[in-house]
Amino acid sequence: MFSHLTFWVSNSKQVAMYFISQFGFTLVDYQGLEHGYSSTETYTVQAGNVLFIIKACIIPEHNCLIARHLSTHGDAVRDIAFKVDNCDEIYKKAIERGAVSVSKPHIKNGCKIAIIQTLIDVTHTFVQGEYTFDKVFSQNIINQELPPTHLQRIDHVVTNTSHMETLVEWYKHVLEFHRFWSVDETQICTEYSALRSTVMTNKDETIKLPINEPAPGKRESQIQEYINYHGGSGIQHIALLSYNIVETVHALKQRGVEFLEIPTKYYDGLKARLSLSNVNITHDFEMVKKYNILVDFDEGGHLLQIFTKPITSRPTLFIEIIERHNFDGFGAGNFKALFECIEIEQMKHKGVGT
Repeated sequence: MFSHLTFWVSNSKQVAMYFISQFGFTLVDYQGLEHGYSSTETYTVQAGNVLFIIKACIIPEHNCLIARHLSTHGDAVRDIAFKVDNCDEIYKKAIERGAVSVSKPHIKNGCKIAIIQTLIDVTHTFVQGEYTFDKVFSQNIINQELPPTHLQRIDHVVTNTSHMETLVEWYKHVLEFHRFWSVDETQICTEYSALRSTVMTNKDETIKLPINEPAPGKRESQIQEYINYHGGSGIQHIALLSYNIVETVHALKQRGVEFLEIPTKYYDGLKARLSLSNVNITHDFEMVKKYNILVDFDEGGHLLQIFTKPITSRPTLFIEIIERHNFDGFGAGNFKALFECIEIEQMKHKGVGT
């Protein structure tokens, strides 16, 4: 399963405070000048079992990897970390299968970790053991004055790339992941754009990594736009699981989080589809509509999901909030509505009327 995500950013303090104030995270660790770190500053924040490590370069170094990463990608996810039972064995097998080593197995924060490079500008860390934090920080008082967000864990992390199959084969060969779910442009398209997507997962199916690539369309797709603004392949969004999406979205809105707005016609169609099924969604329909929450379902279960607007200056990284009920899909039934909303946002920041 997921252990944590590491962000490389220009200002780690401000990004940490953003997640604390807007998403209800708690500051659990800090490493900076006061602790002998002369070139980097790191804040670690947590909400439920969601752990984000936020790192910045604090002096202008020509050879600083973070600074070079920022010059291309801006604030972005640099590392996706997985919990593993045997760090040495998984690292050894990955290297034997052609992975490039970033860091050999070593002890850090009470855990054994190792890091490998993927085919894109993102790394994977293998974490054996549990991080423990025992510090108390005054910044956490902000969360005593705002509603809790009920975030549980990382559900999935999505990559946008122009070479999906190459990356899919890398996960299959190097980490022994397998295809969990796939769709193409005949299933995911609007009048203007389309995409292909494959979800890769580990043997136990506790890690889900959707990989998207653009497909030809009348306009530049939101996947291609991401690649253009990000400066190549990278992490497009992070899905966080909630046990009560209505309460979570209500709290996030009170904290200032901005979400995509869904057209009313989507809910007219959804109501009609639900009326023809045996599915009973777990929340009042009018509340789902009020909070612009999307619903996808089949005969076995359903999910509810909602997407924030980009959380960085570039129109790249965003957050998804998701609630699942016996449904392991990724909202394929909602992709058309989601894409149409993103296309509206694209036109806004391109200065084009809709």
